[in-house]
Amino acid sequence: MNILTDIRDFLFPRLCMACGRKLQVSEQALCCDCLSQLPHTHLGNTPGNEMEKIFWGRFPIQRASALFYYARGGKVAHILAGMKYYGRQKVCRQMGEMLAHELLPTGFFEGVDYLLPVPLHPDRLRTRGYNQSRLLAEGISEQTGIPVCDGLLCRVRNNQTQTHKSVLERQENTVHLFHLAGDTRMLQGKHVMLVDDVLTTGATLGACADVLADIEGISISIVTLAWTK
Repeated sequence: MNILTDIRDFLFPRLCMACGRKLQVSEQALCCDCLSQLPHTHLGNTPGNEMEKIFWGRFPIQRASALFYYARGGKVAHILAGMKYYGRQKVCRQMGEMLAHELLPTGFFEGVDYLLPVPLHPDRLRTRGYNQSRLLAEGISEQTGIPVCDGLLCRVRNNQTQTHKSVLERQENTVHLFHLAGDTRMLQGKHVMLVDDVLTTGATLGACADVLADIEGISISIVTLAWTK
């Protein structure tokens, strides 16, 4: 055991993101108990699954999946809060790697050309210092080898949080929220996978897909770390 690690853990104890318990040396971000209790969706690469159906009638979707179910106040909610608001950038990538590790054997990523993280508005990006969806995509890329395409999809408005909005308010809040910037010919005829931290009503991801749908021959899939069923 490294003495520097011992000193660091004594002075700055690492705590589980889900329950707050002190982590053992072998544990990363989550304790073993919480890891074993996380609510996996087991959606895998199942065609026509319940998450995929959210987008039926909105745009032609190829695949959709999420790793965990989200519940307010639950363990996954604590993980997402750490990723989003408390600077846990390393955890964002680790969660992406975990997601990819589970879905890769199912063939979920086969034929996907690019990972497209849902962008933050530049003002929010400057304030937060990072985009958790971008880091999540980087973790997925590390396991799958699929390149991350960032910068072509841009957020136009720094819209208010969706947390306490109704389904209709969420949809209205995402109208004209995104636009394409730069040369999008690289996405023509390609299969892209939108990456986000959590799916609720699908309003934000649907708004992204609406903009991408203008690109000739594009195919769109969706993956998120969590899903509010």
